[in-house]
Amino acid sequence: MRLLVAAVGRLKAGPERDLAERYRERAAQVGRGLGCPGCDILEIPESRARRAADRCAEEAQGLLTHLPSNGVLVAYDERGRSDLTSERIAERIGSWRDAGRPALAVAIGGADGHDASIRTRAELILSFGAATLPHGLVRVLVLEQLYRSMTILAGHPYHRGDAGA
Repeated sequence: MRLLVAAVGRLKAGPERDLAERYRERAAQVGRGLGCPGCDILEIPESRARRAADRCAEEAQGLLTHLPSNGVLVAYDERGRSDLTSERIAERIGSWRDAGRPALAVAIGGADGHDASIRTRAELILSFGAATLPHGLVRVLVLEQLYRSMTILAGHPYHRGDAGA
């Protein structure tokens, strides 16, 4: 199962891009041994439409065009679930992989969020909580969670869960 992070907007050179790339490389490296041979980044240009609804619709079309037809779509959205633990997310990814799904695409919307077409297509909608976070930081967090999920599935000690509690 290929891993894809599909994001609206481009990260400029700097610490967020460097950290995102570090977690992308780590996820790809651990994922290879788990049947997840790659972790790619797709950047969709931000829409220039005047109305927010039009921007969301245009960006959604750009994202949906690049998603594999039988792939899993997970969307990060402010209305998403924030109650799933890293272990539960890893379990979901493992079950999709074991079911033979060809790809897992994680969508990060633009400044106006996701269009309803993304939320309808998504098999899981997640959120990092009620706080508004910068786009670059969300990408870093998504890639870190993919890496964490790969380490959980591999039994790697990176994720210690509640061991310290």
